[in-house]
Amino acid sequence: MEKAQSKSTEIAKIGIVAALYVALTMFIAPLSYGAVQLRLAEGFNHLTVFNKRYIAALTVGCAIANITSPLGIVDVIFGALGTLVMTSISYWIAKHIQNPIYKMTVSTVVCTIFSWSVALELNIVSHLPFWPTYLTVASGELISLLVGMVIFTALSRRIDLSK
Repeated sequence: MEKAQSKSTEIAKIGIVAALYVALTMFIAPLSYGAVQLRLAEGFNHLTVFNKRYIAALTVGCAIANITSPLGIVDVIFGALGTLVMTSISYWIAKHIQNPIYKMTVSTVVCTIFSWSVALELNIVSHLPFWPTYLTVASGELISLLVGMVIFTALSRRIDLSK
């Protein structure tokens, strides 16, 4: 019975974070897509350095949020794959670090660098120039991650985010 309850709790936490990612993305939808974007929901990427369950949550959340993307199914597939890769790498590197701020710093660097995948997608689908697009997308990603870092630093002092 206890194992079933634990599994249900895991699934619920994944669902809640995925839903929050989608809701925040949709709330500021015009800013969440395109060459100049500020997808504040990307701040949730920091959760993956505390518990690997959030890799699934953010991958699902990104896929659902990208259903309304101007890039269509391409963004659903490649956006979710990009999220899966960058959050997995963040988790893998950060699991060797104890300090929460350093963990989130790793996540910030990895996710900002990996925003090249969004720029490449926009380059291929929308024929936008890669480097200027990468600069604007990476800037928005960095801002979102820094906002998320402030929020999750405060939360990690009150709540054990690894549970």
